[in-house]
Amino acid sequence: MTDTCPVALVTGAAHRLGARTAQTLHARGWNLVIHYRSRQDQAETLAADLNQTRVDSARIVQADLTDTAQVRALADAAISQWGRLDGLVNNASVFYPNPTDEATADDWDRIMHTNLRAPFFLLQACLPALRAGGGSVVNLIDIYSDHPLADHPLYCASKAGLAALTRSWARDLAPAIRVNGVSPGAILWPEAEPGMAGMAPEYQQAILDKTPLARTGTPDDIARTIAFLMCDAPFITGQILPVDGGRSLGI
Repeated sequence: MTDTCPVALVTGAAHRLGARTAQTLHARGWNLVIHYRSRQDQAETLAADLNQTRVDSARIVQADLTDTAQVRALADAAISQWGRLDGLVNNASVFYPNPTDEATADDWDRIMHTNLRAPFFLLQACLPALRAGGGSVVNLIDIYSDHPLADHPLYCASKAGLAALTRSWARDLAPAIRVNGVSPGAILWPEAEPGMAGMAPEYQQAILDKTPLARTGTPDDIARTIAFLMCDAPFITGQILPVDGGRSLGI
């Protein structure tokens, strides 16, 4: 069954930036496929809130993005919801320190599969639907793709790879599909991984000291930029917009 509303799949949409992105696109008239891995309760609550605003406008799909078979199944499930797919936001990401002398093969697989391999094969599986609808893709990059963060070599490499994919896809998939990226700076401090401490307050302050606007941004700053690229920028492709309070100026 088709629907007149455009449809977007947002990965990692159950909480934080993904949830705000889903809410913002929904307010712009999109139907949402909310992907989650383990946060089923949050995904269900978000979908229920959106559906209360507009009936049958949000649905949830579970997938583990480290499993390529599940990534492909996610694409099929997303397209089947309303018989179309007009937008893809590759938001889901894994972030934690892994110094080179301590990183394991499991670290490599978890970070690279989630942050880099999954977006590639998800877009690949979504290509026919995105081409049919003149779709738009937005990848969540990171300022650390250009300015590496100490002791995070795998994360930085994964995001640098996603930045390269963004530009490559913009060339290869034009003119049918536009592909852009957003690179957040200090928006939400990272959540602590199980067994790991969160980011220390003094380190948070050191980041703000290097940010010209001297404060964190908000999830709305990212969500509105994604919505701009998907809804209001038909002549923009291959660009990665830093939303970082000026931190990428390198001062």
